[in-house]
Amino acid sequence: MLPSDERLLKDYSDYLRIERAMSPNTVASYCSDVSAFLEAAGQPAESCGPDAVVDYLASRRDLRDRSLSRLISALRSFYNYLIIEGLIKENPCDKIESPKIGRLLPDVLSVGEVSEIIASVPEDTWCGIRDRAILEVLYGCGLRVSEVLGIRISDIFFEESFLRVRGKGDKERIVPLGEMAEDAVRKYLSVRPVPAGRAYEDMLFLNRFGKSLSRISVFNMIKRQALVCGITKEISPHTFRHSFATHLIENGADLRAVQEMLGHESILTTEIYTHVDSASWQAAVLSHHPRK
Repeated sequence: MLPSDERLLKDYSDYLRIERAMSPNTVASYCSDVSAFLEAAGQPAESCGPDAVVDYLASRRDLRDRSLSRLISALRSFYNYLIIEGLIKENPCDKIESPKIGRLLPDVLSVGEVSEIIASVPEDTWCGIRDRAILEVLYGCGLRVSEVLGIRISDIFFEESFLRVRGKGDKERIVPLGEMAEDAVRKYLSVRPVPAGRAYEDMLFLNRFGKSLSRISVFNMIKRQALVCGITKEISPHTFRHSFATHLIENGADLRAVQEMLGHESILTTEIYTHVDSASWQAAVLSHHPRK
């Protein structure tokens, strides 16, 4: 990749992170896709036209539709940024259509399966107590794994039974802390290891070195416990959040309340996550409409 393109990519990364408030994972994915394209193109980013984009996409036949769609989105976003900066006048991706894909929904665990996985974690070590607390918070509060790992002790309000959560785009929201999750967190705090330094003093969940836990360690822990329980569904930390929302809706929770709990900007996202047919909640609204 040319040095000028490296500078552009760095500026683009800052733009996504600061102005677009995208998550670190999204920023990394977009920049990786754009970098690979520019490396293959072998010419300055400003000089790449539609033909260069089409040729590159044709060379990536190894990608599935979902990955291809993300690649096109990344390139389109990058060239929109160059337009904003006044470096080009037209986006070479404008006439390129993304493959039509459906929303990928993860498997849902039953309430019994969730309980079984949580109960399968032995509490004979502080690590086990920590892992059970992580699972209780993942499911009981419906959080993303990044939100769980970002919890600070100062974010926990035991007396009021709520958590302060920092979600996507560093947006804060208040989430109820259920009794089982609260008990699990209190028990973990009684055995929490000594932080490795001042930077980790307020972090709730620590690894054995007294530093922040990684996402992959939580992922591996969940995979391990699912195997222990003989659960063969394809699950991840996000499965607990998805299952939590689904169970709330099944038990009659208001969709707007679930939207607030999950931190979704659009209620349509909540509707998709919870498998609720849009006709169902539309009918519920219309049945109570003042102009019915």
